Amino acid sequence: MTSVASTSRKLFVNLAIADLPRTTAFWKRLGFTFNPQFTDENATCMILSEEAYVMWLVRPFFQTFTKKQICDSSTASETLLCISAESRAAVDELVNTALSAGGSPAMPPMDMGFMYGWSFYDIDGHHWEVMWMDPSHIQKA
Repeated sequence: MTSVASTSRKLFVNLAIADLPRTTAFWKRLGFTFNPQFTDENATCMILSEEAYVMWLVRPFFQTFTKKQICDSSTASETLLCISAESRAAVDELVNTALSAGGSPAMPPMDMGFMYGWSFYDIDGHHWEVMWMDPSHIQKA
């Protein structure tokens, strides 16, 4: 029997948004690309990597997938999303680009020496952390 923990998986994070073209334009400005196969008037698929994706769903469409109330991410945190960057400079570049594209500051930069991060709220209020970690501090399992 194969262990569930050892199985390679893809991650699809689904987030509710107000305006699909506006959200798509924001993330394109940050350098992300989208899969047109999973894009229509209700949703789009942003590619983070070969294994991780963000599905941006307009609020009424998102609501069809849950019985719970959708979080108002302009006033409440539903989740903290963290993506990696290749360097400290890349962390700063991505966050500064997000801020200039209409995002807003979340938390101040955090420098732990071996790890550096900074965060922003996107135009829909989702909290994104961008981090870099010195590869020499990552131990192999």
